Amino acid sequence: MGNISYQYYFIPIQNMKNKILLLLIFSVFIGFVQAQQIKWSKDGNAYTRVENGEIVSYSLPSQQKTVLITKTQLTPKGAEKPLGVRNYILSDDGSKLLIYTNSQRVWRYETRGDYWVLNLKTNALSQLGIGKPASSLMFAKFSPDGSKVAYVSEHNVFVEDLATHKIKALTTNGTRRMINGTFDWVYEEEFACRDGFRWSPDGKSIAFWQIDATKIRDFLMINNTDSIYSFNVPVEYPKVGESPSPYKILVANVATGKTLKMNIEGDPQQTYVPRMEWIPNTNEIIVQQLNRKQNQSKIIICQALTGTTKTIQTETDEAWIDTKERWADSPEGWEWIKGGKEFLWVSEKDGWRHIYKMDLTGKETLLTKGEYDIVHISLIDEANGYVYFTGSPQNALQNYLFKIKLDGSSSMQPVAENAPKGTNTYSISPNGKFARHSFSSANIPNMTEWINLTEHSPLTEKESITKKLSTLEINKRVEFFKVKTDDGIDIEGWMVKPVNFDSTKRYPIVFNVYGEPAAATVLDTYGTGFNGLYNGDMAKDGYIYASVDNRGTPLPRGRAWRKAIYRKIGIVNIRDQAMAVKKIREWGFVDTTRVAVHGWSGGGSSTLNLLFQYPQYYQTGIAVAAVGNQLCYDNIYQERYMGLPQENREDFVNGSPITHAKNLKGNLLYIHGTGDDNVHYQNAEMLLNELIKHNRQFQFMPYPNRSHGIYEGEGTRKHLNTLFTNYLKQNCPPGAK
Repeated sequence: MGNISYQYYFIPIQNMKNKILLLLIFSVFIGFVQAQQIKWSKDGNAYTRVENGEIVSYSLPSQQKTVLITKTQLTPKGAEKPLGVRNYILSDDGSKLLIYTNSQRVWRYETRGDYWVLNLKTNALSQLGIGKPASSLMFAKFSPDGSKVAYVSEHNVFVEDLATHKIKALTTNGTRRMINGTFDWVYEEEFACRDGFRWSPDGKSIAFWQIDATKIRDFLMINNTDSIYSFNVPVEYPKVGESPSPYKILVANVATGKTLKMNIEGDPQQTYVPRMEWIPNTNEIIVQQLNRKQNQSKIIICQALTGTTKTIQTETDEAWIDTKERWADSPEGWEWIKGGKEFLWVSEKDGWRHIYKMDLTGKETLLTKGEYDIVHISLIDEANGYVYFTGSPQNALQNYLFKIKLDGSSSMQPVAENAPKGTNTYSISPNGKFARHSFSSANIPNMTEWINLTEHSPLTEKESITKKLSTLEINKRVEFFKVKTDDGIDIEGWMVKPVNFDSTKRYPIVFNVYGEPAAATVLDTYGTGFNGLYNGDMAKDGYIYASVDNRGTPLPRGRAWRKAIYRKIGIVNIRDQAMAVKKIREWGFVDTTRVAVHGWSGGGSSTLNLLFQYPQYYQTGIAVAAVGNQLCYDNIYQERYMGLPQENREDFVNGSPITHAKNLKGNLLYIHGTGDDNVHYQNAEMLLNELIKHNRQFQFMPYPNRSHGIYEGEGTRKHLNTLFTNYLKQNCPPGAK
């Protein structure tokens, strides 16, 4: 649930929130992806990446390779091996390289580690933060002039002078629950906020968040496996209905170390600030503030020298307002144009997710006009007067690249008139000349080509996606379909039929479900139709495997589709799923006595609700890491989509699986990790108690000290897959009848 909605098979590639995660071992996979990422040169005519332990550059369009940083340069004095480069940043003047290595996991991502600086003029390699614990530095970044590096360590913000390596603490009050320069658990999970400080344009100040998690209660997980005596693992976790951790936006003077608080209006324990950046070439800061319900957004400008503020724009919504991580790669950065006098903003205020241009007085101009959603802003090409974005007006399951003029004088234009049908994603050079284009569909594995973006033509004929597709023999194993429910709702889905399918026979059908606002399962991208929890091939074994997406999932089908679920999670989404399955059960080749459903996290919650609320349609369910009681989940996610339980508690109760557990008639396998910091194990025990109370028989598998992804520990994934497969085969036997 929340920001990382654990699914387990594939990634739609727009942004990490709108993705269904290819996730057997999440952090390992993310590490691999990050290692493969490219970094564009400033002029956009080359890109760099880590390759075979070195940093190399490729010039475009020739793809001429040059080794920029050798293994020798990356080897510390006296060391036998070079540093393993997890990430790297070049200083603005190109004279120094900041290297991130020895990374360690913090909740979801490996965001703390060691940092080194390589002086490219002298080849001197020096470690930062000497004297601080190993792998304790976070989010290190150069000052604008490259003379210093700031970082967070153990919840305090530090600045290190690169000439003297003298370290200055800008904060000293940091603790596990007084957090400077980064965030508490729930900000990270639900707003994707991790890096919590910013250098000023002149390099004289640093603005940062301070999160006071002392104001909220710890949730205590219990570790029974790592020592003879058990111990608590505390998480600063505000449950739904509990006030958020109050924040401050502070500005520290690097020279004096003095800090000044920005006087942002509103109660900091009843509001959120998910975005904060400096306005270019000024001493001003711009922030986005959300109210507790997240249905009012304010854009506020702060004077960093005085702390005074003014609100330039206020937006409201009857449901909720999404933040930047819905339509960009991360919540960081601000989309500036005209040297900081204007910026781009995204809103659903007219019923569709559109791009607006806004100046510093709050005056807006709508750029993307029409009944369609933008999905992802890919590039602002100010020099040529365009903004590039992805979307899919004709088919919400697919993704294509478009551009529109920054002055608002044109309608959207497809960048490739004959783009292949499916999911197209792009990494575009800063000058708008080149791009790495990736394509896949449900039936076509991922292909990549380097292109001249203006003509959308491959740089070499050999890597042309069009050429590859012309000779490819496509196995159309995944079929898409639509059904109209008795409520008049058009539901889209996919299915994979058994090998040697015979329409005169009846087959068991297994549904994968998610069903909440964090993810969609029905997308025309490769990985659709695969089940990473099943040992073997479901189609060869004689199953129909399928999925449908209900209202409330984040498809680009307009605001009304996405927000129909407001205050009705566990009700609207569950009915849409069940009513679609009701229609599918009418297909002559579906064995209505063998219908199963499974899901993880929010999908686990949906699985439980489907079994409990619509037992006439499903005989078997396998639910993993589910929220059994909505009152047990975190405040940012649950209040965003459900409101405040102090005002409409009945909606939380009505949408919770435990409320309907007494109706269980079929076969239920429930699985949960006892060390789950996201969806706490207490959900499992509350659900079990309710099932026991009503003498409902079920099977249960707790995984000791495993987190939400249930992958830690030797043999865990093999055991989980075997358990899943055996239970499904036993209770929903495969094969035609």
